[in-house]
Amino acid sequence: MSDLSRAERITLNEGLRDWLTYQLRQVERTLDQLKREDDEDRRRRERERVERSWKLQPARVDGAHPMLHRGDCNLYKTQIGYLDQEHVRIAVEEFPQMEACDICLPGGLGPLTR
Repeated sequence: MSDLSRAERITLNEGLRDWLTYQLRQVERTLDQLKREDDEDRRRRERERVERSWKLQPARVDGAHPMLHRGDCNLYKTQIGYLDQEHVRIAVEEFPQMEACDICLPGGLGPLTR
């Protein structure tokens, strides 16, 4: 490179700079896309986990019974305390008078207590 004139080296380095800038933009686009896909996968897995889960609505008045909902039921909107199948069985044993949500569990608690 030392046998090139200063003007030729300037031109060469400007071209290199432009090419590296282009490559950097390409890598940044790729990284952004990968991060978006990763976020989408994370949201999908969380949504699937919620759909497989259950939530227990406590009795709100004296004489009422707790109610079991699917994790994605909109009638009881809590974002915490999701239960898995085993914890649902324990809750049914603990609260034998528990009711099932008519919307998300129209068949009642039958299949859950087996």
